[in-house]
Amino acid sequence: MFLLVGLGNPGREYAGNRHNIGFMAVDAIARAFGFPAFRKRFQGEAGEGMIGGQRAVLLKPLTFMNDSGQSVGQAAKFQKIPLENIIVIHDDLDLAPAKLRIKTGGGEGGHNGLRSITAHVGKEYRRARLGIGHPGDKARVHDYVLSDFAKSELPWVETLCGALAKHAEALLAGDDSGVQNKVHLAMRAAGFGGEEKPGGAEP
Repeated sequence: MFLLVGLGNPGREYAGNRHNIGFMAVDAIARAFGFPAFRKRFQGEAGEGMIGGQRAVLLKPLTFMNDSGQSVGQAAKFQKIPLENIIVIHDDLDLAPAKLRIKTGGGEGGHNGLRSITAHVGKEYRRARLGIGHPGDKARVHDYVLSDFAKSELPWVETLCGALAKHAEALLAGDDSGVQNKVHLAMRAAGFGGEEKPGGAEP
C-alpha cells in the first residue's frame, strides 16, 4: 500500500493559498481515479482506493502545516506503510511556477510541513515538489505562501495538478524521471513551462 500526502492548511480561508497546492494535487488524483469521498481519519481527511493495480491512501492532514507529521505518522503506522511508500506532495519556493521535481530524502528547505513529517517518520520518503516561485524577498515569504494564487495563475495550477494525477500510476511505480518528463511535456503542450529541460530525478 502507498500513502500519498498532500500538504496544506485546513479551512476555507486557506483553500486557494499557494501553500495548499498539495491539497489541490491530491484532490485531482482522487478525481482521476474515482476515490470515494474523503472522511475524517488520522487527524486529517483520507480516502482509500486503487491507482492502477496499487492500493493507496490519499491523505490531507488537518493539523495545520507545521504539525503535518502527526497525521502522516498516524496513518503510516496504522496502515503499516513503509517509509519508501510514502509520497508527500507539496509547494516549493525554490522551483519556478508550474515545475515539478521529485526526489527522495534530503533537506526540508525551510518547509515546516516537511520538517514535521521528517521528525515523525524519518527523512527517506519521496517528495513531489510543485513549484510556486519565490517572491524575491525572504521577508515576504510568509505572506506569499499564505496568499491565494492569482486568477491568472489558476490555469497552470489546474494543469499541473491534472498532469501529476494522470501520471500517478508511474509515480507509484518509482519512475520519477519519467513522470517529470511527461508532466513537463504536458505543461509545454498547454502553453506553460517554457523551453527548460526537466532533467532526471534528483538524487
